[in-house]
Amino acid sequence: MTKLLKSWWARFLFQDRGVIPTNRLLLVFLFLSIALGISTIWGISWILVIAANLILFMASLFDLFFSPSKKQLSFQRIVTGEFERGQTYPITIEVQNASNYPFSYRLVDDLPQSFVRPFPIAGSIPKEAIVSISYETSAMTRGMYEVKKIYFRYSSLLGLWEKQVTVELRDEIKVIPDLTETKQYLENAQKYLVYEGVKIRRQRSGVGDFSKIRSYVVGDDPRKINWRQTAKLREVMTNEYEPEHGKYITILIDCGRMMGAELSQGNRLEKALEAALTVTAAALQKGDYVSVLAFSRDIKVFVPPAKGMAHLQTILQAIYSVDVDAAETNYAAVLQYLETVQKKRSLLLLFSDVRTFLHEESGLILLKRLRQRHLFLMIGIEDQTLLKRVNEEPSTVQAVMRKSMAQQQILFKKREKKKWEKQGLVMIEAREEQLAITAVSQYIDIMNQNLL
Repeated sequence: MTKLLKSWWARFLFQDRGVIPTNRLLLVFLFLSIALGISTIWGISWILVIAANLILFMASLFDLFFSPSKKQLSFQRIVTGEFERGQTYPITIEVQNASNYPFSYRLVDDLPQSFVRPFPIAGSIPKEAIVSISYETSAMTRGMYEVKKIYFRYSSLLGLWEKQVTVELRDEIKVIPDLTETKQYLENAQKYLVYEGVKIRRQRSGVGDFSKIRSYVVGDDPRKINWRQTAKLREVMTNEYEPEHGKYITILIDCGRMMGAELSQGNRLEKALEAALTVTAAALQKGDYVSVLAFSRDIKVFVPPAKGMAHLQTILQAIYSVDVDAAETNYAAVLQYLETVQKKRSLLLLFSDVRTFLHEESGLILLKRLRQRHLFLMIGIEDQTLLKRVNEEPSTVQAVMRKSMAQQQILFKKREKKKWEKQGLVMIEAREEQLAITAVSQYIDIMNQNLL
């Protein structure tokens, strides 16, 4: 009996296959039973009432003959293989009805719980027709997901019964980080940075590789005027230089406990991944070598250095599924590992939590040794809650204590940052929406000044 109840309950939850009565049939039985029940006052026997219900039930079963069989229905799911986190994508399910009977339907697709699930989807399909059923969904959690089934209910001609079928259709959906900012940079780097109020700084005069000769404009360095082309074309022409290519960029992504702190959109790790991919695209576009190392207590992912835009896909596929660990970050072990794999001088760009990093004395000591060969830059996300506590006007004793503790933490962070920045370990913080732009502008500034 328990198994039978579970089976019926599963059918109502779009988890099984079979035939179930519709609300229309139940209402017909209800009204008939009430009418016949009242009629028993005038002498109609209960045997007649039960017989009438049985006759109605048997008559309703004929309605099932005027509905398609499972073999007369075919399904196909059309879905892209990759979703960007937080972006909306369409999914289309094509249903072919090869029978001579139209029907109405309800559909549930087997999407994971972390996806937006706009179900059930209702509609109707005419006879001998192919209908495309489309809906939109999005995913907020990165990773690889498998969509296995489609649960489909369709009604009989009079709508007294519903048949339910479960169709095996397997598709894989890979949810990757949001690449909106990366695409914006690749479309127009200068526009992307200026739009957010950050201009690409001018490089040092006389350094870099020769790029091209172009017309002189106001503001150009007169020392770069190409006098031979100027005399030949009778127009002032100037040489344009660009930073040297082939530099090594090592991007370090902290996946420790503190990177799981929630922000207005996602957490710190999500923003760090998006910023890291934007910097990767900028460096690869300029011909530099990029390697990526994701870590927490241990090394999670290491992608060796390579150049070319194809390397962006290699990095993306390697880090798209990294997640926050519950453990504290072991900076010392990671930096020791970095010494063994990165022999050439490079820019070490670390995405982490500044306040946590400053409490790791062993990591900072190792960085001093790495600084002899490499250039170090750490970028973190501002703690808006801490800044809000500092700027609020306290009205109670508890509020005064909260403000004083917040001020104490900020003073400690400023003091420690200043101490280590004197030794060449630069640490900056940016708002969450400015993280990618800040990282790219800092990279470009370092390249333009030929600091590497």
